[in-house]
Order: sequence, then C-alpha cells, then structure tokens
Amino acid sequence: MSNALEKAKQWVSSSAIDQESKNIVEKLIQENNLSEIEECFYKDLEFGTGGMRAVLGEGTNRLNKFNIRKASYALGSVLKEQNPNGGSVVISYDSRRFSFEFAQYAAGVFASLGLKALIYNRLNPVPLCSFAIRHHKALAGVMVTASHNPPEYNGFKVFWSDGAQVTPPNDKIVIDKFNSINDYAEATYIDFEKGLSEGSIEWIGEETEDAYHAAIKASSLGQDMCQEKGPELKIVYTALHGTGYTPCTTALTNLGMTNVLSVPEQEKPDGNFPTVSSPNPENPEALALAVALLEREGADLALGTDPDTDRVGIAYKHEGETVYLNGNQIGILMLHYLLTQYKSQNKLPSDPYFVKTIVTTNLQEKIAKAFGVEHFNTLTGFKWICGHMNTIEKNSPEKNFLFATEESFGYLSHQNVRDKDGVSSVALMCEIALYYKLKGMNLSQALDTIYEEYGFSHESLLSLNYYGKEGAEKIARIMEYFRSQKSAPIAGFVPETCEDYKLGAKTHIKTGDQNKLDYPESNVLGFTFENTPYKLYLRPSGTEPKIKFYIMIQENDGSLDDKKAKAMKVTETFLSFIKQTCDKI
Repeated sequence: MSNALEKAKQWVSSSAIDQESKNIVEKLIQENNLSEIEECFYKDLEFGTGGMRAVLGEGTNRLNKFNIRKASYALGSVLKEQNPNGGSVVISYDSRRFSFEFAQYAAGVFASLGLKALIYNRLNPVPLCSFAIRHHKALAGVMVTASHNPPEYNGFKVFWSDGAQVTPPNDKIVIDKFNSINDYAEATYIDFEKGLSEGSIEWIGEETEDAYHAAIKASSLGQDMCQEKGPELKIVYTALHGTGYTPCTTALTNLGMTNVLSVPEQEKPDGNFPTVSSPNPENPEALALAVALLEREGADLALGTDPDTDRVGIAYKHEGETVYLNGNQIGILMLHYLLTQYKSQNKLPSDPYFVKTIVTTNLQEKIAKAFGVEHFNTLTGFKWICGHMNTIEKNSPEKNFLFATEESFGYLSHQNVRDKDGVSSVALMCEIALYYKLKGMNLSQALDTIYEEYGFSHESLLSLNYYGKEGAEKIARIMEYFRSQKSAPIAGFVPETCEDYKLGAKTHIKTGDQNKLDYPESNVLGFTFENTPYKLYLRPSGTEPKIKFYIMIQENDGSLDDKKAKAMKVTETFLSFIKQTCDKI
C-alpha cells in the first residue's frame, strides 16, 4: 500500500494535475480510504496493443484527461518522428461520459505537435472513424470509446494510416513512448477553441459521412430486392444510447428499408445507459426493450448495436419463442448469403478469401470451401483480422477480400473500412432477413437449411468476471493451471493437442511433439480432444476484467435434432467442469 499511497501524494503535489482532481485524491488520503487509493494508484494505466480501456476516475490507474493527454502525446510523437512533414489524425468519439471532452484534449495534443486534428462535429461510430482515416489519407486515428463495457468505463482506441487498429511494430513503438513519459507535464496541449481558430483543428462534416453511406449502399448485393420489397420487412432497431441511431437508420433508408421502428427510450445518446445494466447487444437483456417493441408491433426482427456501433445483436420470434442469434450464427448467415449471391450473380471474384478468428466456428470454413473460397485464421480481434487483410493486400494483391468475422458479434462485408462495422452489418442482416422472408422463411429456418447441408455446429462462450487486483491474480492462476495441466482430461475428454499461443507451439499430448504456431505471441490456450471434433479455447480479455472460455462443438451424425441435442449436452458438460474448476483455483 505504501507505493500506492506515495503515488497518490505525488499526484496531489504535481503541477500538471488540476485542482479539481487534486481535491478528489486529497479527500481519499484524508479519509484514509486505502482500498480506493490502492485501486487508483497501485499501477500506471497500461497502454496496450490497441490503446487503453479503464474505469473513469482520478489516479495513474484510471482513465482521465491526464492519461488521455499522455496517450495522445505518445501517439502524436511517434507519428511526428515517422512523418517530419506532418499530416493529420482523425478523431471520433461515442456517447460515453467525457468522450467528447477526451476527444477535444486529444485534438489539442496533436495540434500542439504540429499535426492537424480532424474531429467529427458529432459523435460517430468506429466504422466511420476507420473510413475517415482512409478517406482523408490521415496518418492515424483515435476513437474515444469503451465499446460495450459498463458505464464506468471509457477508452482510447488507436488506428493507423490503413484505417485498421495499430499492429506490430508500430503498436510497440507507441507503447514504449507512452511508458517513457514519466511526468504528465511532458504532454503538451493547446486549447481546443484556439486550435479551431488557428486551423490546426478542423471539424469533419457530412461530406465524409455521405461518402461512407454511398460506399455501404454500393456494397449491397440485393439492392434491387431491397428497393422493391424493403418496406415488407418490419424492423425494430435500438442504438442502446450509443452512436448508432443516425448512421444505422440512414443506411437502412438508403437501401430501401423504410419500415423501421426505433426504441424511443434508447434512441438518444446517454453515457449512463439508464435502461440497461450493460450496453452489450451480445446479451439478451440489452435487447429487452427492442424485443418488447417487436412483440407489440409484430415486427420481423430486432437489432441492437453497442455504443460505438461496431457490434450488432439480433432477436426475432420463432414458433412463439424469442430467438437470440449468437455471433457465430450471424456470421454463418452472412457468409452463406454473400457467397450464394456472389455465385448466383456471377460476381464471385478470382482468388476470393475470407478471414475469421481462431475462436470463430469452423463451420464457416466448410461453407467457404464449398464455394471455392480460401480462408485465413487470426488471433482474436479485428485488429488481427484487418492486419492480415492489409498483409494480403500488400503481398498478394491478386486475392480478393469478401468477408471477415469474429464470434463476438463483429463483421465486415466490404473494403471501405478496416474494423468491424455494425452499421453495414445492420443493413446486411436486414437484407438477409428480407431475402428469406420472401422465401417464406425466418432466420432459424434459414440456419437449419445450412446445417442440413454442412453439419451442425454449436459454440458457447463462458465469461468469468474477476475484478480488481485480486481478480487479475485469479485470472493469471487459471491460465497457469490449464497451461501446466494440459494433458489432464477436461470435462471427461482427453486432450489430443494443446495450442499455446504464448509459447508459439502446438503440442501433441501423447508424443510430446511440437509444431510452431505462426501467430503473434498472445496469452491464449487451445485444446482439441481425442476422437471428437470438439475444441476449447481460453484467454483473458484484453479490455475487461474477465477470462473467456470458447466451447466449440460440431456434430455430423444423426438427424439434425439428434445433432442439436448431443451438442447441447456436451456443451453443458464443458460449462459445468470449467465453472467448478475455476471456483477451486
């Protein structure tokens, strides 16, 4: 505790910290609130490979304007070193608490370094940040967001000149620069209004937004169908208090989907997210108001996006029950529809490929193979997906990108951005739902036709939350347990191989033989099992205080009902084992 308390006292005495912040920390010291001082100061906030995400508050381990300035200065300094003649940096921000203020601080730092800050004149989502970087040929970009985290979080997400999240070696260079800043006073800054008046800060306006929407509309493979029949699909949409309302309803209207109902209580941006416990469309409870509106209005489907509108969740009614598609199922529907349309319209390009993460269903690989489409796997996250896309674009320009997906409700179906795109995903899923509705089918029936042809897959994600310093230590113990016990049965299944992405090796358990894994180092473990097509992956979250277990079950024998029943039973066995084991560690 002495170290944290000493750092708190240094905070109070620093000339770089304003009086308001000093008063808050001084009160913690006077009240001898050692537990809160520990959480706020026990370490410096880490600038990770994609940026920062943390609880808002005062202190070295909290997200505040001082850490935002420090991060902006680190990024801006690297950009200036690499580009002595200067250039521009795009800034966007979501509806979270202090997002606009943090965006203004970032702009002031970039301007002080001789870089032009291009900032949206209203909140906008991740895909429009990525698009603007490419559209304006900027050196980099920043999105102030904590995605779907709870209200107490915010973050600082970094993109490079290709519009993708920063990847090696540039991420390490920025991280090293951030870690080298020992005094917040080093982070120079000019007043935002002064920067605007001098021209070192400029607003991004509707021209960029219009260009994005034109690109989205052009990427649709069902434009004629949507323009003619679009109003027949009754849609409920919720922005979950985030950035999505304007861009998503614009994209739908442009496509011809005009029969759209918005959830009024969740339409306006609000960083407190008052109607949900967490603004995450992956969770059914976040879509509760949208589903209620769907039921009242007899709509065909409900869609929700997270605060930065890079993820989309979907619900609809089937046989009287509400169905919530998981991220893999949405990806399967998207990939199958796109490939079917490309083929039927004779638009499938030469050397086509799609990209997914290692924890995304392998059923997509089977579908792609049937259409003659190559697939590539990456580590978890669109940072790695789009980084791989850029590598292919550079080294194999003859290859043509079609689709990218990860199981955590992120998708990209066009070439105009380099991150998951919830806006185009909303438009695409409505296009798909209309396509099947015109055939007399809903999305459950559409999935079953795909399962009948390619086999059944069921994927389940178990996230275990462990908070604070003790939680981080618990997560480390869990990873070490599974790493050290890699030959021990898991849920009664004997491991056949263990992929350790931290060590970069795949071990064959019986023989001990190892093969190199050609991936960047990451704290991820993956298991396959003897005599089954089952897989299990586990990894700590890079942005939240949790550890994630990905259970991937495929069944190929028996009727579809038999496959589904067996997959659910096996999944429950895995879930029970993992929960009991982690409780004991």
